Amino acid sequence: METVLDLTKENIQQVVDASAEQVVVLCFWSNQSPESITLSQTLISMAQKQAGRFVLAKIDCDSEMEIANYFQIQNVPTTLVLSEGKPIDGFAGLQDERQITEMLDKHLPAQWQLKLNQAKALLVDEDFKAALHLLRDAYSESPNAEIALVYADAELMAGDLTLAGELLDSVGLADQDSYYQTLKAKLALALDAADTPEIRQLQQACDIEPDNISILLDLVKALHQAKRDEEALALLFAPLSKDISIENGDAKKLFLEILTALGQGNQLANQYRRKLYSLLY
Repeated sequence: METVLDLTKENIQQVVDASAEQVVVLCFWSNQSPESITLSQTLISMAQKQAGRFVLAKIDCDSEMEIANYFQIQNVPTTLVLSEGKPIDGFAGLQDERQITEMLDKHLPAQWQLKLNQAKALLVDEDFKAALHLLRDAYSESPNAEIALVYADAELMAGDLTLAGELLDSVGLADQDSYYQTLKAKLALALDAADTPEIRQLQQACDIEPDNISILLDLVKALHQAKRDEEALALLFAPLSKDISIENGDAKKLFLEILTALGQGNQLANQYRRKLYSLLY
């Protein structure tokens, strides 16, 4: 359903039915009332900014008197909150955006809940990139266990095992349900798969020759291929912090290639990009 629509006799049943799933805000207005025009514009702006949080249905009382009479509207502007086909709140007269927000927040889902629901739908379609963007935003707004579990699941799907582990570690005992246990098992399997014989061999070689940058670069590449990027970047940053042009610049080149592969929106990449800039400037 559209975010903003004009309510008429033709679509009123559809809108009332829709209120069973989503809150509908009814705005009764008239061209003969400047206040109602102002309020209507405020509500339209709010509905557009909070797209998906509620549906705004505008009723022109000059042309839809029957609807106005049905809801027993005495004056314009009047605003009603409709849920499950029934008015549950509202106000008469003009109010500003802050006052309206306070009233609506009692009945509307939080922004993070909307983003979480959208992310879940995207994950069903395996659109990890879009889902992760929403989950990062939702988690920054409300770092609760409900988001953390879905966020960890998405990071496991995307291959970021480190962040997935951190998110699962943040979940308290009371929220460690069957979904949590499933994700912990997935993480354990993924970590086992990422610990390849090649990586173990290169780690042993690095322990024997800690100053051999060529071996270190091979280990970093292997860790990156196994999606163990936090370990890879930490290992590589240590020698770079002492000599930015070490190994004829190959270490810096590999470091930048990993950052580019992780992408601009990746938190780990942003963290190490800032560290690199501190060395350069």
